[in-house]
Amino acid sequence: QVQLVESGGGLVQAGDSLRLSCAASGRTDSAYVMAWFRQPPGKEQEFVAGITRSGAATAYADSVKGRFTISRDNAKNTVYLQMNSLKPEDTAIYYCATERTDVLKRVARDFNYWGQGTQVTVSS
Repeated sequence: QVQLVESGGGLVQAGDSLRLSCAASGRTDSAYVMAWFRQPPGKEQEFVAGITRSGAATAYADSVKGRFTISRDNAKNTVYLQMNSLKPEDTAIYYCATERTDVLKRVARDFNYWGQGTQVTVSS
């Protein structure tokens, strides 16, 4: 089993930046591809960004491309999401997820390991 713990969420103003972290523990050899998803209030969960184990390949949702950057530090078993130029529509609970594959995936059901989520609220 892999345990994921997100941190770094909070309340910020539009235009501000936040960096989310997701630390993996346990069977981290099962944590290959890692991804961030989010669930805005009253909406379905959506893909935000993903990164392969080596970090060589990344993927982003169109809504965050150019503003968010996903990265990882395998020595620390941690993945990050740097969020710049935040907008009110970025308000959501952000979840990290991982799966024992090194193929970038954008669909939530393809991931078996999830964190508990961290709230990001962006005020206008």
